[in-house]
Amino acid sequence: MPKRTLQGVVVSDKQDKTVVVRVERRFTHPVLKKTVRRSKKYHAHDETNEYAVGDMVWIEERRPISKLKNWEVIEGQKKKRVE
Repeated sequence: MPKRTLQGVVVSDKQDKTVVVRVERRFTHPVLKKTVRRSKKYHAHDETNEYAVGDMVWIEERRPISKLKNWEVIEGQKKKRVE
C-alpha cells in the first residue's frame, strides 16, 4: 500500500527535530454547495531542523517515531526571508 503524502505549511518549529504542519483541505458542502476550508495539524519529523515557520513542506506517512509523530518531512520549499 502506498504511503500517503500531504502538503502543508509549517506553523511551529520550536521542538527539536519536529515541525508542526497545517494541512488544509477544500471541499464542497453537501447541503449549502459552498466551498469549505478545513485544516488539521500534523507533527512531522525533521531530522536536521531545516524548516522554519512559513515554509511549504511535503510530509509522508511512516512508522511511529513518538506518541504524536507518524509523519516525516520529505521535501520543502523555503519561504523567502527578509533581513
